[in-house]
Amino acid sequence: MATNRRISRVAELIKREVSQMLLNGIKDDRVGTGMVSVTDVDVSGDLQHAKIYVSIYGTEEAKAETMAGLKSATGFVRSELGARVRLRRTPEVIFIEDRSIERGTKVLSLLNQLQYERSPETQAVAEDTTDEYDEQSWE
Repeated sequence: MATNRRISRVAELIKREVSQMLLNGIKDDRVGTGMVSVTDVDVSGDLQHAKIYVSIYGTEEAKAETMAGLKSATGFVRSELGARVRLRRTPEVIFIEDRSIERGTKVLSLLNQLQYERSPETQAVAEDTTDEYDEQSWE
């Protein structure tokens, strides 16, 4: 249990430090093309690897540029983590784009659309317009 708590504490520390670096540490212009936020950090059990999940807001082109900038900044991020976080060995860092927020937004908009289409007011309006068209076609 103590190791699981330690792993989650290290993950939270890395998340906080990398978030700070994204705000004012990484000088690569490509990282600034989209709004970037760290959504999660997954640290391996031996603390040797850290997957850093980032959510990027912007066009597909801006997202691709930002990911390229983050990938080129992994060395800098790892050395900064080594200086900021006290660990025996600094974990290898991998940035992964997290699209779960986009998927969630899409699902919510689909649910809202279904709810709108199934609401009684919408059905009443649809029935009224259908009757008008039916009457016109008979004349």
